[in-house]
Amino acid sequence: MKKIAVVALGGNALLKGSQIGTINEQEDNTYRTCNFLTELLKQYNLVITHGNGPQVGNILLRNEAGYDSYKIPKMPLDICVADSQGGIGYMIERQILNILFEKKVKRNVVTLVTQVLVDKDDSAFQNPTKPVGKFFLKEEAELLSKANNWVFKEDARKRGWRRVVASPQPIRIVNKEIVEALAKKGNIVIAAGGGGIPVVEKDGIFHGVDAVIDKDSASALLANQIGADAFFILTDVAKVSINFQKPNAKELDKLSVRQATKYLKAGEFGSGSMGPKIQAAISFIKNGGKEAVITESTQLLNPSAGTRIVA
Repeated sequence: MKKIAVVALGGNALLKGSQIGTINEQEDNTYRTCNFLTELLKQYNLVITHGNGPQVGNILLRNEAGYDSYKIPKMPLDICVADSQGGIGYMIERQILNILFEKKVKRNVVTLVTQVLVDKDDSAFQNPTKPVGKFFLKEEAELLSKANNWVFKEDARKRGWRRVVASPQPIRIVNKEIVEALAKKGNIVIAAGGGGIPVVEKDGIFHGVDAVIDKDSASALLANQIGADAFFILTDVAKVSINFQKPNAKELDKLSVRQATKYLKAGEFGSGSMGPKIQAAISFIKNGGKEAVITESTQLLNPSAGTRIVA
């Protein structure tokens, strides 16, 4: 039986920062990323997770536009996350199937609409921090905030202002057993898209909540709960750096959990960029994982590329 790897696709794997998000752009990006990703099948059975920040933000904007123009009822954020899971999962699934056909590899690929349990009393509901949607100028963000009662914060990398929503900690992947069973049989599973659909449980009944779960945190939790051997976090840089974008910037090849925690506490990794990825890698290792790798999709098969986080 092959080992299992969970691979978390960053938003740039589907949509580059300079793009507007047409379906052709997203499909081209997805194809290129998945072409590298499928090479991992030589070593692992794969579970794929993905971000949805730009896409769910656009769904929310359509929500507002539809209500203002046509009085179409607004849908809550959990439904918007579910919408994005279906659309993005379908796009990834189709591109992987096409690539496997080209490479003459036979594997089943399945997308699971995934609920993730959170705590209804999580303090995140009183302090929204999770960015969703596109970047805006400060003046645009101020107008949207006044019109919709939204909260905006400036991006850590000074790329603009984005809407932020509650981001509670994930507790349990609701259908983890199905994900694990499918992956162990060699199926490629796409799950926990966008961090999963946030739900709370009361007396055995699930209820959706207005929040977005951090994709990397949910991916690490999924990796631990299905007993994955490796956890890959794909982003837009080949390696993690300290002193990022400074003259004394230094790329890191390998980090122990202790070193990663030290740098994280020192503020080396932005809360809206690399910070959640480092925290997710630490969580995976602390909860039984063997190795987490943060890198760019083009570097997946390069043994000297990426930053490895180990115990």
